[in-house]
Amino acid sequence: MLRSNAITQGIQRSPNRAMLRAVGFDDNDFNKPIIGIANGHSTITPCNMGLMDLANRAESALKEAGAMPQTFGTITVSDGISMGTEGMKYSLVSREVIADAIETACNAQSMDGVLAIGGCDKNMPGAMLSMARMNIPSIFVYGGTIKPGKLDGCDLTVVSSFEAVGQLTSGKIDEERLIAVEKNAIPGPGSCGGMFTANTMSAAIETMGFSLPFSSTMAAVDDEKVESAAKSAQVLVNAVKNDIRPLDLLTKKAFENAISVIMAVGGSTNSVLHLLAIARTAGVDLTIDDFERIRQTVPVICDLKPSGKYVTVDLHQAGGIPQVMKLLLDAGMLHGECQTIEGKTIREVLSDIPSKPKDNQDVIRPISNPIYKKGHLAILKGNLASEGSVAKISGVKTPVLTGPARVFESEEECLTAILDNKVKAGDVVVVRYEGPVGGPGMREMLSPTSAIVGQGLGEKVALITDGRFSGGSYGLVVGHVAPEAAVGGTIGLVEEGDSITVDANKLLIQLNVEDQELAKRKEKWQKPKPRYKTGILGKYSRLVSSSSQGATTDQI
Repeated sequence: MLRSNAITQGIQRSPNRAMLRAVGFDDNDFNKPIIGIANGHSTITPCNMGLMDLANRAESALKEAGAMPQTFGTITVSDGISMGTEGMKYSLVSREVIADAIETACNAQSMDGVLAIGGCDKNMPGAMLSMARMNIPSIFVYGGTIKPGKLDGCDLTVVSSFEAVGQLTSGKIDEERLIAVEKNAIPGPGSCGGMFTANTMSAAIETMGFSLPFSSTMAAVDDEKVESAAKSAQVLVNAVKNDIRPLDLLTKKAFENAISVIMAVGGSTNSVLHLLAIARTAGVDLTIDDFERIRQTVPVICDLKPSGKYVTVDLHQAGGIPQVMKLLLDAGMLHGECQTIEGKTIREVLSDIPSKPKDNQDVIRPISNPIYKKGHLAILKGNLASEGSVAKISGVKTPVLTGPARVFESEEECLTAILDNKVKAGDVVVVRYEGPVGGPGMREMLSPTSAIVGQGLGEKVALITDGRFSGGSYGLVVGHVAPEAAVGGTIGLVEEGDSITVDANKLLIQLNVEDQELAKRKEKWQKPKPRYKTGILGKYSRLVSSSSQGATTDQI
């Protein structure tokens, strides 16, 4: 039985039906499935500014397919605008707000299914969290990637503008060049163009069967994106009829598939956080160690920014995520029996995809000729991170560094030192009290990492933090250090000048201080007062779990 029957034919039949008549129902509509359209349209960010066209097309397609669509809005924030400010503390928090909003609207109105449309980073995991909670037929429509900016024949992304700041302060470019990069980096609607967090998560969602094949790499401004929204609506109506639900798709093997694809495309560190959170909500036994296990067997085969050459529209033209999946499937690195929202298995979906990448491109390489033989997201542990941490080692020629700690209590303090040229080659930069609880909200360190790269120190400086990194960050960077400083983690005991070893080969992150000395420091350590006691940040800091568990507020 459809859940909407509780409203359309329930005990309070007349009042409920009267309300529905007011929003467009007629006599023939009360037995149709009610499908929510969770619309993340917003002019706050380029990622979401084109979503209204997709929502409108999905609405008409749902009606044509015999459903009754009900559109409601969800929030978004722009990481790119808030980066490096107090506002960035709300970014990860917005994932929970989006999940709560979709769950609230759909369950309050007894909707039979939901079609979620989003663009910016947290739209996707937020939608997936709500889908896992509600377990009603669901599909995700990605707003699409941005096309690259151009300057002097070179592709630009949002990261180009952040790196230009570091180039300016180190004397590599002048103010005129900085402004030119700023004016050309973002040409229009769409999510950040490299294999950053938005495109990483869209790829993961397609891999897990919650969006249509090829849809995760389409450009936001291309006609095929609108038509994909219409096709998604039709598929969702069939899923409602066939009772295909999220928890049917969200199996351990589906998460392993997503991790494999993320490794193959060189995806964002944030995917670790988001997949752990989704799995926790879905009741799937996924741990941070599963990422390292899969990394050991799955190579990086896509040459994508931030550390590579190409952007996501290039990946789309080369065959998109289905081509990557087919190569992994043939190599025994993907579970072909996993189900999709279309009612097909992964193997069936990929049946017509070539077993070899196209000859006229070098975006996707064969498994036999990878860019890196192992995945790029390494899980490091040691006395600095007993629960684990995430290192993104793509583009790093020597992923080992032992050096003196340069300790900063916030991102702003760290960035100021970098721009003042006070961070030198061989330093291990420590940015702490930026974790889920301590920040709160786990700010992304794109500004410091980009400044380091812009100054030419990307191979010579390590940066570790209990905060996060943008999908655009690269270099010897280690984030998600857990336990975090604010709850007594060892990162809170580091002192200026301490020797720290970061060794991605040995999967080690080590504070080279004797245990007895650390015990003394631990006795003296005092838990800091919360930076926020009220409002959403205060609530979040009281509820949020460790980053090693996905930094979710949905405790089980």
